[in-house]
Amino acid sequence: MKFAVTILLMLITAGVMQNSYISSYVLELKSSDMQASKAVSGICEEIEKRAIEFNVPAKDAEVHTIWKATPGYNGRKVDIAASCTKMKEIGMFKKELLVFEELAPKVHLSDLPPSPIYRGNPAKPMTSLLINVAWGNEYLPEMLDTLDKHHVKATFFLEGRWAKENPKLAKMIAEAGHEIGNHSYTHPDMKRLSAESAKVQLQQTNEVIEAVTDRKTKWFAPPSGSFSEQTVQIAEAMGMRTILWSVDTIDWQNPAPEQLIQRVMKKVHPGAMILMHPTKSSADALDQLIVEIKEKNLSLGTVTSLMDESRSEQPL
Repeated sequence: MKFAVTILLMLITAGVMQNSYISSYVLELKSSDMQASKAVSGICEEIEKRAIEFNVPAKDAEVHTIWKATPGYNGRKVDIAASCTKMKEIGMFKKELLVFEELAPKVHLSDLPPSPIYRGNPAKPMTSLLINVAWGNEYLPEMLDTLDKHHVKATFFLEGRWAKENPKLAKMIAEAGHEIGNHSYTHPDMKRLSAESAKVQLQQTNEVIEAVTDRKTKWFAPPSGSFSEQTVQIAEAMGMRTILWSVDTIDWQNPAPEQLIQRVMKKVHPGAMILMHPTKSSADALDQLIVEIKEKNLSLGTVTSLMDESRSEQPL
């Protein structure tokens, strides 16, 4: 009898000790979970508190007093929940892991009245190469190879007459993935043309470009940058915005490549539209020019990409 009681007491004691151990383990788990929860909560609170440092308001499109039609640019807002989920995996706040949602502007380029465009939005770290083509066939293949080497897409404005006479080169440009724009049919002074003559110049060019490249144009670059309000309105009525430039290579003067590069790099800026032609100067300078533009943390893209409101971010 005494032996049975002793065994019973031992079992009860062991059970109590086991229950005590289990209870202690559960408490440790709860404490650990509470600490982890507090850590996550602290990270989320820091994200919410610091979000204002990284939020950027959207910029509306506007008709600038000097630069005329300027596209809008999306703002950004920290997605607190998504950022919190991402950072809780490493248990600390890290700005590089912030998740953003883009905020669209209230006024878009399409809302603006007909007006020429000289640049993209100055807050967008992107530039665009505008290559007007009415001659210079011998330099086009080299320029296309250089653009391909750097994975850069440009906007080529083709003279209609040139495209008709050089369909293989026009197709080569299009098939390389570059954007095609309208550069008139016979390179006239558009400012001096009657409305009817201006329409013919643009329409004939569009027809040739579409026939040769199967592309529809939405940008028009007036020869020599000469245009009138009438020109802009006619192009707009035909579904094209009028494109000018903010940086000129002046490559038709055949400067030395280093001179051309220096000329551009002195004036290049976020939103820049850089005018060039298929000349020896531009062909020889293009490789280094692209390198130096990228070194300024500016990307290069088509006019359509530059006008797009979506953000092109630089590192935080």
